[in-house]
Amino acid sequence: MGTRLLQRFLPIINNTFRSRSNLNRHGERIIYAPTNFIAVRNYAKGKDKGKEKKGKSTKIEINPAMMSEVVAVDKIQERCKAAIEKLKDDFAKNLSLRSTTGSIESLPVKFEGKEYELQELAQIVRKNPKTIVINFSSFPQVIPDALKAISKSGLNLNPQQDGTTLFVPVPKVTKEHREALAKNAKALYIKCRDSLKDVQNDFIKKVKKQTGISEDLAFNVTKQITAMCDDYQNEAKSIYETKHIELVGK
Repeated sequence: MGTRLLQRFLPIINNTFRSRSNLNRHGERIIYAPTNFIAVRNYAKGKDKGKEKKGKSTKIEINPAMMSEVVAVDKIQERCKAAIEKLKDDFAKNLSLRSTTGSIESLPVKFEGKEYELQELAQIVRKNPKTIVINFSSFPQVIPDALKAISKSGLNLNPQQDGTTLFVPVPKVTKEHREALAKNAKALYIKCRDSLKDVQNDFIKKVKKQTGISEDLAFNVTKQITAMCDDYQNEAKSIYETKHIELVGK
């Protein structure tokens, strides 16, 4: 385009040069070149538009009605919500900055193949602000399982055993204590995230096993299952990040 424009205006430029030529007093020819001529090159517009759009992710629209033709949408939501609620419950019970008697009371303990709350197996009292006393005189055989549950609780407790009684010092809120709680919070979040991925994988397998449905429908439903579970994973991540900030202050 630029070359064609130059060819078009070249005669005009030459005529201008000739018309404005003159001789000085020494007989030398002086040519005046126009100073207001601008050569313009036109570039193809939109040539790189594809590059601008490249990398932008397309949001998957979730259509429960479509999904229900292939899988039980309510079951997906039920399992995902259960995983989220468990994460919230674990955070509330096990990741308090100050270990309370209430947290100890509701601590789950596995005993003889069943799960009990610690308060069902022992008498729990707060002797003073710095010490919790757990009396197992009624069920002394459960003490090893209780100690195991306490050590894995994320409460950062170090109980001292005296016969059938455990004396549990309440730890101070130190930087190390906060970091220990934050580490346990991440472990609980990862466990929740893995549960949500299991839900996703289970239902995608069910779609692949379906017969009598089109490939397009199977493909679309698979994408929507992934998108739905991703939403729950984002919710779990948001809950974890909020708890992390609460625990470590950043």
